[in-house]
Amino acid sequence: MRPIQIPKSINQYIKSSLTKAEMCKEASDAYAILYKGEPEISVVMPAYNETESIVPALSSLCHNKTHRRVEIIVSNNNSKDDTEDLAKACGVKVVSENRQGIAFARNAGMNAATGKYILNADADTIYPEDWIELMVKPLIDDESIAITYGRFSLIPTGPTGRLTYFFYEYISGFSRRYNKLVKDEAVNVYGFNSAFRKEQGLQVEGFNHPPGTIEDGWLALKLRNKGFGKLFYVNNIRALVWTTDRRIQIDGGIVKGTIKRVKRVLNIS
Repeated sequence: MRPIQIPKSINQYIKSSLTKAEMCKEASDAYAILYKGEPEISVVMPAYNETESIVPALSSLCHNKTHRRVEIIVSNNNSKDDTEDLAKACGVKVVSENRQGIAFARNAGMNAATGKYILNADADTIYPEDWIELMVKPLIDDESIAITYGRFSLIPTGPTGRLTYFFYEYISGFSRRYNKLVKDEAVNVYGFNSAFRKEQGLQVEGFNHPPGTIEDGWLALKLRNKGFGKLFYVNNIRALVWTTDRRIQIDGGIVKGTIKRVKRVLNIS
């Protein structure tokens, strides 16, 4: 069952009493333990003007628990604020991409990665402590899986409350099942919660995508069509990530956002 309230383990990052500098220091100390030499896994996070959210997001990743070697890369996409400085203060690797756009930023991070496996993250999302392990393990265990993708819940930033989003997420779940059965499972793959093998990603030209398509779902489609394997949905509640509702706010709120989602599912212009 989906959580109605945001768990304490997630809220500790959202509502931390620490200053940004203190959170960065804690993240840096945790990352020093997580990064144990030559990485097996690279977590790539594109960022554009994320001063308000990137430190909690990075802190949650740095505090993940796994026995695997992990590096975290922030792909700074022309941020005008202190996003880059904050990322560096958290101790993670930062690369710059001057071409504006999410696909360019994700590709830059992927190209800079040294791990065999790429985990896609976003700067407005909080990650549970088992996320890295649970998202990558299916790829490690099963060569017939090309990409994994997972579940998410919403963090309210506007007037819409968490209870409303709880029901909204169930509606979204029905649309994802419809997509998988009727349309194409690839549209369910999101860039803030998915993983693939770097070598295979390079072979399909990464996140490059045609106009009118989305970079994350298009990557999943290319990997599958190339014959690298199937898409795998990580349903474990311990891998559920918490992302802000800013995409819904950009769509004009939950009512307009829901209408837009329904039209997209039913191919109504």
